[in-house]
Amino acid sequence: MTQSIQSLRDRISRRIAYRRTLNALRSLPLNSRLDLGLAGKERRAAHRAVYGC
Repeated sequence: MTQSIQSLRDRISRRIAYRRTLNALRSLPLNSRLDLGLAGKERRAAHRAVYGC
């Protein structure tokens, strides 16, 4: 039971980190996102940053 609770906590923590990262990327000016090659790929970049795949 404690393992499933820890697993749930890990999933929640990663989801929070994903949303924060996504919001940070989306808050960048468009020119910056274009320079970084992230425009339109913010979700993918946030997912890779948090989940590593």
